[in-house]
Amino acid sequence: MKNSLEICILAAGKGTRMKTATPKILQPLAGTPMLAHVVSTARTLNPTKIHLVVSPDHEALKSAIEDNGDLNWVVQSEQLGTGHAVQQAAPDMDPDASILILLADVPLLRQETLQPLLESPADVAVLTVDLVDPTGYGRIQRNDENQVLRIVEEKDADAETRAISEINTGIFKIGEGQLPGLLSRLSNDNQQQEYYLTDIVELAGSDGLHIATVKTLSAAEVSGVNDLVQLASAERAFQRRQAEELMKAGVRILDPNRVDIRGSVTFGQDVVIDVNVVIEGPCAFGNGVVIESGVVIQSSRVGDSSRIKAQSNLEGAQLGEHCQVGPFARLRPGTALADGVAIGNFVEVKQTTMGSGSKASHLSYLGDAAIGERVNVGAGTITCNYDGVNKWQTVLEDEVFVGSNTALVAPVTVGAGATIGAGSTITGSIAPAALGVARGRQRNIDDWPRPEKASDAPGLVKKSAPKQTGV
Repeated sequence: MKNSLEICILAAGKGTRMKTATPKILQPLAGTPMLAHVVSTARTLNPTKIHLVVSPDHEALKSAIEDNGDLNWVVQSEQLGTGHAVQQAAPDMDPDASILILLADVPLLRQETLQPLLESPADVAVLTVDLVDPTGYGRIQRNDENQVLRIVEEKDADAETRAISEINTGIFKIGEGQLPGLLSRLSNDNQQQEYYLTDIVELAGSDGLHIATVKTLSAAEVSGVNDLVQLASAERAFQRRQAEELMKAGVRILDPNRVDIRGSVTFGQDVVIDVNVVIEGPCAFGNGVVIESGVVIQSSRVGDSSRIKAQSNLEGAQLGEHCQVGPFARLRPGTALADGVAIGNFVEVKQTTMGSGSKASHLSYLGDAAIGERVNVGAGTITCNYDGVNKWQTVLEDEVFVGSNTALVAPVTVGAGATIGAGSTITGSIAPAALGVARGRQRNIDDWPRPEKASDAPGLVKKSAPKQTGV
């Protein structure tokens, strides 16, 4: 059976209250533009077409929203109201289809909330909600039999109407074949001199059509976002909702009010997330992963039973199973850690692979390196991978031991089982199982007199020259 549902998303508003250069509906919510959330929800309803009514300067929207061939971009040249916006899309609509009207600045709306609206047999169905403070919204006006008469915008409402708590969310479902006739009769005879889409309710009543409301209990879900304060509220509501869904799926979140998850993220079972964690997808976490407080993870994959310790930062990293990272570690793009790798505090890794069981426990920089299995990288080790023009690779084969405070001047290869003495600057390759030592010869000076401050004047004075011996 042919699906007769089409969706029209009103996205032409200027959003001047945002006071930002970025268009309102491109403001990010959980790392994704608000409009993208609405389009994504619309797609879950499997419509035959999605009409996006946009302003003339909409190129930024087109570049930000993925078009799967199901989007019809409709330009509203003049801002003459919501009814006028739908009129611009009407020529591209199937006149016999059911039409769902959505708003681009209502990003929290879910499929589960829309489904009862779509299933309503009414000719015109309106999604409503009761608000403690309905100021600024159109009110649902009913007769003594509780039948819907009309929607009255606040600027056109009297005191009695303004006391009504049930408001119009701006979300409508118009039954098959009903929209063209209702749109053609809209008028701009109101204080704003705009064509209100809400007027179709009264028009439908005058035609004897069936009008119904579907009430949601979640005010946050149907709230519009018009300024940065409301955007922040929507962000918290979205994050809380995500956290609750994850906890129900088996992810332990220690404080759901202090975790931000943005973009596409998947979790295995028994994952633990501590406070003040930010995860930006696409990311994937295996079973039993522990993420400690203050961690930021972007575009990374973390294998089973790995632990990311406090205040670490991962970007574009791939971790195997049973890895440990941090605290205060940074994994940059191109980092790939095999099973059982340990990266300690104040270690930075970039464009580097590390074989299973290898470790760099503290205070090191590893860039453009290929590190084998069971390699120990001592504290203070750095790969000197950049000569000012080109990047060069360092190769440490299996079971290499790198002493502390070593500089590896790439390109250089250290053979399997080799050892590097602490404090060395390695500029040439080392054969397997060999010892490489490259440091200046130590010189001791006997009876060295430390500098002392003069008793009668500032500055330093030295005693007689010391005796020197070589070592």
